[in-house]
Amino acid sequence: MKQPLVTPLDRNATPQAEEMARFYEETLGFTPNSLFTMMHRPRIAKAFLEMNQAVMENKGRVSSALKREIAYLSSMTTGCRYCEAHAIRAAERYGSSEDRMNHIWEYKTYAAFTEGERAAFDLAIAASQVPNAVNDTIAEKARQYWEEAEIVEIMGVVALFGYLNRWNDSMGTQLEGPAVDSAQSILGHKGWTSGKHQY
Repeated sequence: MKQPLVTPLDRNATPQAEEMARFYEETLGFTPNSLFTMMHRPRIAKAFLEMNQAVMENKGRVSSALKREIAYLSSMTTGCRYCEAHAIRAAERYGSSEDRMNHIWEYKTYAAFTEGERAAFDLAIAASQVPNAVNDTIAEKARQYWEEAEIVEIMGVVALFGYLNRWNDSMGTQLEGPAVDSAQSILGHKGWTSGKHQY
């Protein structure tokens, strides 16, 4: 794309934009341009922020780091380079090890991942595909390792990033410098590029 579909609002454009900017600076170290495109309709941005907080809240075994790894795999499956960069940066900030991040696409066999994590990743990847690829085998494996409420958490991450993948790829949202740096550092050797998100 030659330019983003919608120009993001300035972070100081409204009191709501300033408030949301502060929240994201704590979680990512910067405020995503995607939020400032949503801020053209503040209720959408507010609803997204609430959904994001609810989905990404750490309730136990589906840890903050694991949720960000799921977000990365989901975004990689759908092909959204913007969300891949954000998810891998967040995984790094929330405690995912360099070893795990460097071998996440080898999760089926790599020793750093448990059988339960493999089941969660299989579910996330299948759920992120169009048409949806969740079947009885994947569902049974997920139920073997995760309680129903935990499966709801996993699916919450996939659904949240399904929204973000479509929003950011369609908007052509410009990637922020810190997200580019993290993605190039962690994913560059796997061929990651900014794609349509660089202007």
